[in-house]
Amino acid sequence: MQSHPAARVALVIASVFALPTPSFAQLEVIISGGFSAAYREVLPEFERTAGIKVTTRSGGSFGNDPNTIGAQLRRGVVADVVILSREGLAGLIEEGRIVSGTDTDLARASLAVAVRTGAPKPDISTVESFKQTLLRAKSVTFTSSTSGVYLTTTLFPRLGIADQMAGKSTTAGVAAVARGEAEIAVQPISELLPVPGVDVIGTIPTEIQKVNIYAAAVVAGSKNVDSPS
Repeated sequence: MQSHPAARVALVIASVFALPTPSFAQLEVIISGGFSAAYREVLPEFERTAGIKVTTRSGGSFGNDPNTIGAQLRRGVVADVVILSREGLAGLIEEGRIVSGTDTDLARASLAVAVRTGAPKPDISTVESFKQTLLRAKSVTFTSSTSGVYLTTTLFPRLGIADQMAGKSTTAGVAAVARGEAEIAVQPISELLPVPGVDVIGTIPTEIQKVNIYAAAVVAGSKNVDSPS
């Protein structure tokens, strides 16, 4: 994630909750993994200073998983604020599930590669070296959300390795690398850095990079925030 000092992240999150102004002392938030580490770091201080209790649920930004944020909202899960990738938020806006004008960009995170702590660090400095690293790896993991959709539907086909990757890819995510169940993880760097037991090698080459933009917005029909006048 492009670095924000903790205080700046706190101000951004506070602005999301403060505009519209909270009308009750409780909020329901659903958040995707890419922004979770920064969010959870500053949430206790926000609750303390604002006097607002925040209940947090998680879900993927995008994709076919039944627990994506969109899927949760469609089946009636109550939420006041959602924090997710712009791709996922765009779909919610299109469906009329977001209060117009409340979406706010929070951060950007590039795709990066991680291996288990102490494992050899493969070369990902060029497109070709990254491709060869993927091909040589016994297993590659990512998530089923925005970045995973990009890898499987855009990047792997572009590199001409879709068939080879299909047989050794999982959507278990970086935790599988930390447990020794997968060799390489390719995910937004904001999802990799907070995980113990892995070493982040770096971001993938610019020519094939996918930068995730994380944004927050107020959910239409929320009873705990006032719509902007």
